[in-house]
Amino acid sequence: MQNTRQITSIVLGLLIFGAFVWFQTTKYDSAVNLRQRLELLAFDLRLSATLPKQVKQDKRVVIVDIDEKSLRYEGRWPWSRAKMAILLEQLFKSGAIVVGFDVMFTEPERNSAKTIINDLNKNVPGANLVRRVLKSRMSDFDNDAKFATSLKDKDVVLGYIFHRSKVKPIGLLPRSLAADNLPTILNSTVTEMQGYTASLPVLQKAAKHAGFFSLDADPDGIIRRVPLVIKYKDRIYPSLALETARVFQLVDKITVLTEQISGVTNITGIGLSEKKIIPTDGQGRVIIPFKGPYNSFPYVSATDVLHNKVPDGILNNAIVFIGTTAEGLFDLRAVPMQSVYPGVEVHANIVAGILDDKFPAEPVWASGANLVVLIVSGLLLVFVLAYFANPYLKIFFALTVISVITYFNIWMWNQQGIVLSVALPLLQAFVLSAVNLAYGFLTEAESKSQLQDMFGQYIPRELVDEMTDNPKHYGFEGVSREMSVLFADICGFTNISEALTASKLKDMLNRFFTPMTRVIFESRGTIDKYVGDMIMAFWGAPLVDENHAVNSVEAAFGMLEAVKSLKIEFEAEGIPPFEIGIGINTGVMNVGDMGSEYRRSYTVIGDSVNLASRLEGLTRYYDLPLVIGEKTYEQVKNHFICQELDLIVVKGTSRPIKVYNPVCRVGEETKPLMYELERNLEALRLYRVQNFKAANEIFEDLLQDNDKPLYHLYLERIDWFRKNPPGPQWDGVFERREK
Repeated sequence: MQNTRQITSIVLGLLIFGAFVWFQTTKYDSAVNLRQRLELLAFDLRLSATLPKQVKQDKRVVIVDIDEKSLRYEGRWPWSRAKMAILLEQLFKSGAIVVGFDVMFTEPERNSAKTIINDLNKNVPGANLVRRVLKSRMSDFDNDAKFATSLKDKDVVLGYIFHRSKVKPIGLLPRSLAADNLPTILNSTVTEMQGYTASLPVLQKAAKHAGFFSLDADPDGIIRRVPLVIKYKDRIYPSLALETARVFQLVDKITVLTEQISGVTNITGIGLSEKKIIPTDGQGRVIIPFKGPYNSFPYVSATDVLHNKVPDGILNNAIVFIGTTAEGLFDLRAVPMQSVYPGVEVHANIVAGILDDKFPAEPVWASGANLVVLIVSGLLLVFVLAYFANPYLKIFFALTVISVITYFNIWMWNQQGIVLSVALPLLQAFVLSAVNLAYGFLTEAESKSQLQDMFGQYIPRELVDEMTDNPKHYGFEGVSREMSVLFADICGFTNISEALTASKLKDMLNRFFTPMTRVIFESRGTIDKYVGDMIMAFWGAPLVDENHAVNSVEAAFGMLEAVKSLKIEFEAEGIPPFEIGIGINTGVMNVGDMGSEYRRSYTVIGDSVNLASRLEGLTRYYDLPLVIGEKTYEQVKNHFICQELDLIVVKGTSRPIKVYNPVCRVGEETKPLMYELERNLEALRLYRVQNFKAANEIFEDLLQDNDKPLYHLYLERIDWFRKNPPGPQWDGVFERREK
């Protein structure tokens, strides 16, 4: 039973394990989406658990905020480009090193002088003079030109966005990255876009630098990763954060690192120098290195900058991002820590990560490592949980595995900066543990009732009670062991069935099987089956019986005694007289619950079982009620007096065996009987060495004192062999090819 439980638990565990491995590796869309959602949820929980509760603001990066206060004092967005020029001048005057714009300037600002000229009525007195004056001063009212002038000769990074779908290009794209390995990069898995929206050409030409600030959310709408480089029409472009950090660190050239993995070129990192490599995924994206929740960086209201109300020194030597937190300007995003988070602070976190050279990375080999963790933890749980019978040990081991997985994952995150999957290994551990525990409780509760229900059909109730006292030692699983098996059949049953009606035949069989079964139960035997008039039983399972052979022969004697009483009852009722033939064999056989999903039985199979059936058939050949095999004889010879019958090869076998007829129990024998058996052995010896004359004389003498069909049989054989000598190679074996 315990082995069956373990095997079933292992098989069940392997099925669950296989489902998780499939789930981890499949490309099926629904499974991939669900897997991503689980891992994203685990990512958020892990990030929230590892971020510090109190964050000291990183003053290297300052966010100039177009907030509600600024809109209230300066008017609605977009502001005049002249005002933006003043804002920019104020920032650099206050000590800013680099300014990055997380806003775009895609439409030209209307020239007020030109508007007046177009709207001025020609019939108004002095209209022509006004037109001439305004045309001569047209440039003084060109705010786009003023803003462009303020951009020149400053380290300003304009922002723009890329689109995944094809849209009409707006504005002017900046210069792309000049990479020596550009063809390789273009053929990699780098993120590719189909359209863009950029700033006015006059502004982009004036600015030295630009970077995209596109932020693509994960399927659940949360932003966790951003691309550092993007492919657009055979060119590679840097992000706003990457370009800002490059300008701040005076790096002339950005290197995009690639690697061939399984025949596919993957982006592995972005290099700002030989020592500063930013790890990316295969698409060139980085996991945002969040320092903490909103306000991890200093915020300054844009209106305070315009009016020179900024605290002293806050902008000195700082990287500045101009962005917005005003709700109506649509730059509030959902991030793992909170659902409302300024998009501009995402870029600030990336720049800080570049400066600190600290990024959580999911390297290209992470998928392989994730699979290894899943396989190792899964197989460990499958086999160890199946081995433990104690539920508390199961729980302890499962919690240990879960703790190790969690600790290893967080250690890799915090200490090594490596992001590995944790959702599936933990979910697998929980499922395997829960299923194993549930299965253990169910099987433990049902084991006794199963034993009673199952074995109550085959063995007496007192043996079932003995088994249920310790059900773990018994079960339905197949085992191989030495046992004894008995076949008993009614001789001449066809004549009986022809003489009786169906109802009387059924009644006769029930009355026959009842005492036969009682005798078998009393000798600790197990009923295998009833087939027609045949009964099959075995000894040695489910309870181990060291005396299985002796008990089986004892049962045969009891059955023969019971038949004598039945014959008297049946003859009085007009039922034709009958005898039974019993064959017993001992040997190694398989025993267990066998069958199909529709019907099963606790039975024995094997060559030793087949031989017992053949021995039962020999009872008619020798005209004896009981025939046993030589292995049975070896185990019962000290308990029963047996007569050796033959050295024979039966149908379905190739090895000759000696067969015997148990005559009586030891102690019940007589001197004439023992003399007869000794003479029989001598006759068989002479017969097998082909001394047919001497053997014939002994068999004739035996026949005079005991008119047994066996002796007639040997006299017939000897007569035939005298006429048809078997040859010198004959070893005395008789081949019986009939069943």
